[in-house]
Amino acid sequence: MRVLAVDPGSKRIGLAVSDPTGTIANPLGVIAHTARQVDAAAVAAAAAEQGVGLIVVGQARDDDGVPTFEGRRSARFAAALESQTDLPVILWDESFTTREARAARIAMGVSRRRRRGHLDDLAATVLLQSFLDTIPKTG
Repeated sequence: MRVLAVDPGSKRIGLAVSDPTGTIANPLGVIAHTARQVDAAAVAAAAAEQGVGLIVVGQARDDDGVPTFEGRRSARFAAALESQTDLPVILWDESFTTREARAARIAMGVSRRRRRGHLDDLAATVLLQSFLDTIPKTG
């Protein structure tokens, strides 16, 4: 089953999608934030276009596992998304995904100047891969 990951931010929303086997995460793109309902409709459309069976929304949490301000915003976005699609929508801890995305760019040898851009789709990919790695594989 394909899975779509969403890394909601205040300016951009990063998207990543898994391969058909639900094993490998790949960046899908970025949606510019406009309004919660509009953004949710765009994500729902992307999910339908990609033929996914599940949507994972990143939620930031503090050291005690309690959603942060941004995490509560993610929960509201997930609720709006649920009203736009029949697909299951779950929240997944996104702590440190942007930091890991930045480290991945450094490890790939991307120049400092080219690393200045947004990391939203790469952060969504890190988020999705962390989710996919927890799913037991059969076969």
